[in-house]
Amino acid sequence: MSVPISACPACDAAPLAEEQAGKGYRGNGAEAQRLMLSLPQIYCAACISGVERGLATRPGVRSARVNLTLKRATVEADPDVEAQDLADYLTGIGFEAYELDGVALSATETDRKGRDLLMRLGVAGFAMMNVMLLSVAVWSGATDATRDLFHWISAGIAIPTVAFSSQVFFKSAWSALRVGRLNMDVPISLAILLAVGMSIFEVMNSGEHAYFDAALSLTFFLLAGRYLDYRTRSVARSAAEELSALEVPRAHRLSDAGEEVVPVAELNVGDIVRVVPGARVPVDGVVTTGESELDRSLLTGESLPVPTAPDGSVMTGEVNLTGPLTVRVTAAGRDSTLHRMADLVAIAETARNKYTSLADKAAAVYAPVVHLLALGAFLFWVWYSGGDWRMAMNIAVATLIITCPCALGLAVPAVNTAASGTLFKQGMLLKSATAMERLAEVDHVVFDKTGTLTEGKPEPDDLAAHKADDLSVALALAEGSSHPLAQALTRATRAAGISPARLERVKEIPGKGIVADWQGREVRLGRAEWLGANAVGQTATYLKVGDRHTVAFTFTDALRDGADEAIAALKAQGIAVTLISGDVPAAVADIAGRVGISDWQADTLPEDKAAYVGQLAKAGHKVLMVGDGLNDTAALAAAHVSISPASALEATRVVSDIVLLGSSLAPLGGSVALAKSATRRIKENFAIAAGSNAVAIPIALIGLATPLAAALAMSLSSITVSVNALRLRKS
Repeated sequence: MSVPISACPACDAAPLAEEQAGKGYRGNGAEAQRLMLSLPQIYCAACISGVERGLATRPGVRSARVNLTLKRATVEADPDVEAQDLADYLTGIGFEAYELDGVALSATETDRKGRDLLMRLGVAGFAMMNVMLLSVAVWSGATDATRDLFHWISAGIAIPTVAFSSQVFFKSAWSALRVGRLNMDVPISLAILLAVGMSIFEVMNSGEHAYFDAALSLTFFLLAGRYLDYRTRSVARSAAEELSALEVPRAHRLSDAGEEVVPVAELNVGDIVRVVPGARVPVDGVVTTGESELDRSLLTGESLPVPTAPDGSVMTGEVNLTGPLTVRVTAAGRDSTLHRMADLVAIAETARNKYTSLADKAAAVYAPVVHLLALGAFLFWVWYSGGDWRMAMNIAVATLIITCPCALGLAVPAVNTAASGTLFKQGMLLKSATAMERLAEVDHVVFDKTGTLTEGKPEPDDLAAHKADDLSVALALAEGSSHPLAQALTRATRAAGISPARLERVKEIPGKGIVADWQGREVRLGRAEWLGANAVGQTATYLKVGDRHTVAFTFTDALRDGADEAIAALKAQGIAVTLISGDVPAAVADIAGRVGISDWQADTLPEDKAAYVGQLAKAGHKVLMVGDGLNDTAALAAAHVSISPASALEATRVVSDIVLLGSSLAPLGGSVALAKSATRRIKENFAIAAGSNAVAIPIALIGLATPLAAALAMSLSSITVSVNALRLRKS
């Protein structure tokens, strides 16, 4: 019977890993496509929920997530779904949308929007100051024709200024209203139009009061609040946007015809590209000629350059430092590691957790409540004041503005963006949308040993002490396993010039070892208890040939950088730490003592690790599992949240919620504290949004807040929420 070949060799080699991760890993690439849509006009939580609900109704759409910071939607859909069809649909329901080419993403559009906001803000400010100067004359006692003249001049300045500067609010509000929907810009636009409309009415009837200065001040301060929010969000520039900015649009392709500059999207697997010193690597690939050093600091958080030479791997976004390289392309554009990494980060930044759902529900209720409150205030004050509709209208306008839930809409996205970006810069890639929320709940961390707390590059101690036949058989068996000890033995014996023996019926037993037939005898390489041997007092794998005695191959392994620092940080936070390994007690005890772990277990099988994690969960603990091998896959899947190093097998990384990009474990120590801090920031933001409204709404309703004061209060609460989220960047 033929054996199917998958994209994940580890899954073919290990049934346990395939059982835990295979279905989702194998199916996603072939069964679904990821589409990107640009949403330039979205601004609030109501927009997010409206877009996501709308896309969810489209045939073939499996899921949709909106990133407010990037103004972008990521859609998982069937292969026959066209991005342009989804964009046309969203535009039709009031959300301007465009198909987005992920390869061409950059910060240019974001910068343009910032300049546009600043220009409109400047025009509003200039007009506001001039109208206020004219208003001084009216307030000083100008009457009759002089007062009317100043009012008409103010109208001539204010009306075109409002029409230009307030387009930001008007366009968003109209897009919502024309499809029967409300968003946060509807009450803002209504307030501005009411102030201008009241002023025009007064001027046409030679009234004593006009409110053009208030209308312009309102526009100015609302734009100021939006621009300051834009700036704070730019400071908290998302990790996804930073990754996108690392993508190189063009590459120098080498061919028989010479060198040509081509778009990266036109490159094919197997093409050869040249990367000069100082340039960013445009593709994933393998070095064919040249030696150099690579700066990976923006991708892994590691500051030291990494040397590379022929047959070395390079990744999109790395900087070539010292020498020219030619690289054979293995992936480019949408298929590159950098692009997939950016997609994962973007998903993490749009996390759909319990706080997001709470904010969405509150924002959905807020929009109609805002208008009902304003209408109620207007009717009450018209009745109470004996028909003074001017005063009633001012109170209604102030109520419309001050109750706008902008701060509530920013409460969760601002924190998610800042937190996931900070973690990424520290070298941790969030793969799951809820990983941050679950990481904040962790109270017990379980570490694997080999490849996790240690470097996973063990070296055999003394090959010369073993017989040639034993080395030859051990090499042949080790070549059939992905276990770190087997791989280390393979490298060392091949380097020593040993040739592998001819084996038959080679089979790997997950968590135990490799078995095969050699010259009519059964041969095994693996754990001591599986071979019925006495374990030595250090890390080792064992060879048994037929009925002969067992031979031990011993190894030494260095601690992974930052391991002791990470464990000390976790323990300082009151988090329990356990080391669990399949290695012998003496080897596990040695590593545990070196990193300060008192609770450790040795001689554990994969199912034992998963069972231990399950027992902790049943006891009420929230477990973080950190592991890298096939024998850790079941435990990683069973944990509340899981982390694997970038050096882990692909099947292991598929199961994990978070990938540690660099070689150091140091960032792990602060990750739980940062996640807990993010949760606190979200709760604080909810409190800021709710508290400001609880204080401001009664003040507006009883007539103690002017529209201008309301605009200042609303802008201040939104900016406070964004600034509070930025505190995570200093964590």
